[in-house]
Amino acid sequence: MRTKLSVVALSVVAAFALSACGQKEEPKPVATPATPIGKPEVVVKLGHVAPMTGPQAHLGKDNENGARLAIEELNAKGMEIGGAKVKFELLAEDDAADPKQGAIVAQKLVDAKVNGVIGHLNSGTTIPASKLYADAGIPQISGSATNPKYTQQGFATAFRVMANDVQQGKVLGEFAVKQGIKTVAIVDDRTAYGQGLADEFKKAAEASGLKVVATEYTNDKATDFKAILTKIKSTKAELVFFGGMDAQGGPMAKQMKELGIKAKFLGGDGVCTPEFMKLGGEASEGNFCSLPGMPLEKLAKGPEFRDKFTKKFNAEIQLYAPYVYDAVMVMADSMKRADSVEPAKFLPAIGQTRYDGVTALIEFDSVGDLKGGAISIYQYKSGKLEYVETLGGSAVDSAKAEVKEAVAEVKEAAQAVAGAATAVGKEVAAEAKDVAKSAAEAGKDAVKAGAEAVKNAAEATKAAVEKK
Repeated sequence: MRTKLSVVALSVVAAFALSACGQKEEPKPVATPATPIGKPEVVVKLGHVAPMTGPQAHLGKDNENGARLAIEELNAKGMEIGGAKVKFELLAEDDAADPKQGAIVAQKLVDAKVNGVIGHLNSGTTIPASKLYADAGIPQISGSATNPKYTQQGFATAFRVMANDVQQGKVLGEFAVKQGIKTVAIVDDRTAYGQGLADEFKKAAEASGLKVVATEYTNDKATDFKAILTKIKSTKAELVFFGGMDAQGGPMAKQMKELGIKAKFLGGDGVCTPEFMKLGGEASEGNFCSLPGMPLEKLAKGPEFRDKFTKKFNAEIQLYAPYVYDAVMVMADSMKRADSVEPAKFLPAIGQTRYDGVTALIEFDSVGDLKGGAISIYQYKSGKLEYVETLGGSAVDSAKAEVKEAVAEVKEAAQAVAGAATAVGKEVAAEAKDVAKSAAEAGKDAVKAGAEAVKNAAEATKAAVEKK
């Protein structure tokens, strides 16, 4: 029995062996190294709206450039939100400063499902567009719309990063009184911005004791103002206040001069531009305007922003670019703090903003207005805007400006001391050189005299020896 089993076992082993010899062994699969999975990328679309055509196109381009500079810097930083890399894209639209066109492009941005909107530039286009954004739940931050109605509609989506017309009109009215003005004529362009600013100025002026002797109206497309200015001339008003933009303000100031009107011209931020001076020519000289916020040169980040902007766009800042830049940065900062790019999730974070921007320490009140908005007064002098004074603003911004000025003064003093020390050092060095030269010359004379003395002594000795 055992023998049979052994034979069978050997046969089975032999069969397996022969089978194995006739087959190729399949190579074992080599493990492929795992490819690291990169972080996902999410595109954040920000809409921007301003007049890119028409008489205000230069201001619209200025706003858009401010937004583009911010977008470029954000993308260069490589932000991560919600575990994904964020790429910001700007969807720029032209509303031509027309309320109807503003509503059309606003709907276009809503349909494009933008994450947020920066703009619009004009109050007249911002206000009707804000309803569409609010209905869609899209956050909106304007860097230039100043009419109070924009944030007083009760929309949780509406914010602005500059002072409104109530703040600006009050300061302008009080400033006129400080200039000794007693009678004023008011002209506005019937836009939401121009009329709103003029109304607030009138309230403040009358409350301060000024007498309004004329109220006239024009529009934001007009260029001939001689009819209304002739009426104003007959009132002998000491000041003409204009609520409107530079495209009308410049020619108005020029025509005032042509008609022999002696009154001073005063306007708000819409005319506080290089373009106003270009259009007004010599008639701009000596007149005044205001701008929300503090001068860039007095702000910690102002000079750096101006340099970056000028270098990138080869153009000077017209008006609102720094505010639009800040508006974009506030939107991005809110997304970062909320860790989400979804409008519904980062919208609450906008209201909780405390952002140290170029233009101010940005915080919003309960309706979305900038807290403690400052207003600065400027005067047109020799083709430039010369800073006069700042009224209002937060204590923090004022303190920062004062510190900046103090640092600048210390640097200037240090440079003066260094210069004086260098000058003294040069004088001392020169004197030392002269002393050394004199000493060297004296030394030469002494050596020469010594040599003569030795020579004379030798000769005397020789004579004495010979005598002996």
